[in-house]
Amino acid sequence: MVFGTFDIFHKGHENFLQQAKKQGDFLIVVIARDKTVLAVKKNKPRNSEKKRLAVVEKSGLADKAILGNLQNKYAIIRKYKPDVIGLGYDQKSFTEELGKKLKELGLDKTRLVRLKSYYPKKYKSSLLK
Repeated sequence: MVFGTFDIFHKGHENFLQQAKKQGDFLIVVIARDKTVLAVKKNKPRNSEKKRLAVVEKSGLADKAILGNLQNKYAIIRKYKPDVIGLGYDQKSFTEELGKKLKELGLDKTRLVRLKSYYPKKYKSSLLK
């Protein structure tokens, strides 16, 4: 399972999803909701959550792509009980307490894996906007 905004889908995102797919046999991609992006990044995404979801689905890299939960950011983790959660090389939001939260949810066997960057000076959404 991975989480992200995927606002301007680029080769860095493709590589991120390819790396994540190698961590298990079924990849669930959770797309950040528009309200969550605004709260975390202090900017509205360029593309709507539905459009971003459609782009990830169209990429063919996700076995399942879903929108995040607005009420409880851990509800999806609780529902799907992933074996592995892949984190982006620069992902900071919601990651500090994630290991502790997994234990509280009874998912202490879920591995957290920090995935590698892919040409971060070239393929980074904030640079491509």
